[in-house]
Formats: sequence, structure tokens, C-alpha cells
Amino acid sequence: MKRSDINDIIRDGDRFIRSFGYILPPFAYWDPDRMAAPEAARLRDRGLGWDITDYGAGRFDEMGLFLFTTRNGTFADLSTGRGMLYAEKIMISRKDQLSPMHRHNIKAEDIINRGGGTLVIELFSAAPDGGIDRTAPVTVPVDATAVTLPAGGHLRLQPGESVTLMPGVWHAFWAEGADCLIGEVSTVNDDRTDNVFEQPIGRFANVDEDEPPVHLLVSDY
Repeated sequence: MKRSDINDIIRDGDRFIRSFGYILPPFAYWDPDRMAAPEAARLRDRGLGWDITDYGAGRFDEMGLFLFTTRNGTFADLSTGRGMLYAEKIMISRKDQLSPMHRHNIKAEDIINRGGGTLVIELFSAAPDGGIDRTAPVTVPVDATAVTLPAGGHLRLQPGESVTLMPGVWHAFWAEGADCLIGEVSTVNDDRTDNVFEQPIGRFANVDEDEPPVHLLVSDY
């Protein structure tokens, strides 16, 4: 992705988020020098901030996601069962923009439609070897009520609705009808190590530095 495109996506995404009354934390607007300074060490260490990805495929409009991580604990806390055991993100899925099929080994997450279009999530159970089980039904809590779908079934979340995805549940998602604002509340998140994709793709974008960054991405840290 060109850095100029990333800068535009950040600006447009911030406006979209604000249109729903959601305000990002002050550190979202720190310039690159301040984000690289010692005072930002905790933010960098925990992967907080902007995350614009095309999964290394170079087709952001077709396959990509806008994310901003607002808070995050550490796996050290998680392993002891004490401390900051949670994370939170705000995300934007553009209309018909795919976030490709993947699962997490450790992270459990609530995915929440915060507004805009319908959020469509394709779901599969995990096979014993961790791969995709293309025959077994999958059961997930939708706002704490169990919903069972056939393998590869499409769960449609309207604004205000949420689903809980436990580790191992395979999922892909996209927005239908209009761009969608998505909330994610989860256990500790590490996007460098805890994403298993169906296809051999990357988690972060490859950046062409055609202009200076307006804000650093977590992949820049």
C-alpha cells in the first residue's frame, strides 16, 4: 500500500468513527516523532494505535480492514490470570471488503456491530488438527443466546448486535449494504503471533513510502 493511501484512509476513517459519536483517545493524534519517543514505549509495546492492512495483497478495497487498538494487556498478564487481561479495538469494514478467513489460538473476542451496514460473518468449526471442519455445524453466542449455523453459514449482525468467538473458531467477515463500524472486545491481543489464516497471506501491509506518515501504524513500531 502507498503511504499516501494509508494517510487518506486514516483521515477518512477518523471522520467515519466520529460520525457515530465515538472519539479516539488523544494518543491517536500524536505525530510520528512523539509516537517514537520514550513516553510512548508502553503504547508501542502493547501494539496500541493505527492498523491499516491489506493483508499484503495490495487490494485494500477488496480485501482489507481498518483497525485502531485502544487498549491491550500482555500475554504475561494472561498467563498469570491477573492484571490487564483484555483488549479493545474499533474497526471499519468497508462495504463488500473482505477480512479473510482466519482463527486465533489464544484470543476470545466479542465482535460488535456499532453502526452502519450489516456485518456478515462466515463461520466454521475447527477440525481436530486445527484446520477448517467443512461439515460440522458451528454454535456461537449472539448477545449471549446460542445460535447454531451449518458449516460456512453466514451470521448477519445488525447495528447493536454482537457475537462471541472463542479461540479456534474460523471466521471471515465483510460489511453488507454500507460501511460498518465494528467494536472488538477481547482477551489480550497479539496480532504478530495469534492470527492463523486459511490462505498464505500476511497480517500487515507492505508500505510504499511515497510520502511521510501522518501517524505511525502499529506495524511501523
